[in-house]
This record gives sequence, C-alpha cells and structure tokens, in this order.
Amino acid sequence: MAGTGKDALDGRDEQAQQGDPAATEDVVALLMRQHGQIHTLFDEVRTAEGEERTDAFRRLVHLLAVHETAEEEVVHPTAGTAFDGGREIVEERLAEEKAAKEKLAALEDMETSDPRFMPTLLSLRDAVLAHARSEERYEFALLRRTISPARLARMAKAVKAAEATAPTHPHPGVESAAANIALGPVAAVVDRTRDAIRRAMSDGE
Repeated sequence: MAGTGKDALDGRDEQAQQGDPAATEDVVALLMRQHGQIHTLFDEVRTAEGEERTDAFRRLVHLLAVHETAEEEVVHPTAGTAFDGGREIVEERLAEEKAAKEKLAALEDMETSDPRFMPTLLSLRDAVLAHARSEERYEFALLRRTISPARLARMAKAVKAAEATAPTHPHPGVESAAANIALGPVAAVVDRTRDAIRRAMSDGE
C-alpha cells in the first residue's frame, strides 16, 4: 500500500538522494527568492504612477497570496513539528500574516490614486518585510538545520505546485486551508491548491 503524509515525503527524500532530477531545489532558497521579489514589487508600486502603479499592485497582491498560501500549506505544518519551539514560532508567523492580510484588505478597497493608499502601502510593506526577516531568521534557519536537503527539495516542488493555484485575494483571519474552505468564491481555488500540493507530495508513490 502506498504511504501517505510523512511516509510519502520520506519516500521522496530517498528518491532525491538517489538523484531524482525533479527534486533538486531547496524550499528555503525558493521562498527567500520570493521575499526578494516581494520587496522589489513594493518598490515598483511605490515609485510607479497611474495604470503602472495599479498593475504593479495587482502583481504584488498575487505574489503575496501565492507566497503565504504556500507557506501555510507546506512550510508551517513541517516547522511546527520539526524542532523544539516550532509550534510557537509558527503561531507567531501566522499572527504576523493575519495582521498583514488585514492591511492588504484595506488597500484593496482603495484606488491606487487615493491619498490614503501610499501610507497604508508603506505600513503593509514594513509589516511584510519584518515578517520575512523573522521567517528567515527563525523558521527558515531551523528548517535548514533539522530537515534533510532531500526533503527541503521535495517541499520546494510542492510550493511550486501551489504557486499555480493560490488565491489572488488572501483573507484576514484565514491562515489554513481548512478554514478557507468556508469562504465563498476563493474556496474552489484553495481546494485546487491543496490538491496540487497533495499530488506533488505523493507523485511517484
């Protein structure tokens, strides 16, 4: 019988160690690159005007949604049990994500030309970048120390699968797919995200 959950993931670890070409990228490196892209997009929104600002903001919203959904589905569950204090670290990160989503929700109700837009954007930027630094210093660093390179590569594949189906409108107070299912139109998108992650995790069983 094929394994599920941790057994399936461990099975993929063994394949990666034997040279599986599909399992070659570290999830920490992938997410840190996304942090850099998010930082760049904040700068684009801040310096652009008119339609260019609107387009940059739309791309920022999408990337933030993709990034946070991938972390909530793939990274946080692993970190919560991978090392001592993991659960507390994850809870702190989830609280930061909730606060950022609330700021983002306020921005989405504004036109990018609204005089309130830029101060709110800068507040969101500060919150998101502080959150990213905390992830890199605590959660990501400990994952690198406690999780095998092969498993980190396997997680990266799941994050890439999530990128294609993540919601474009993150919802404050919803930091798990289970809770997100109750939310109207985005529920189907989250369902697809979960399915994509499961397929990526179990591929080759």
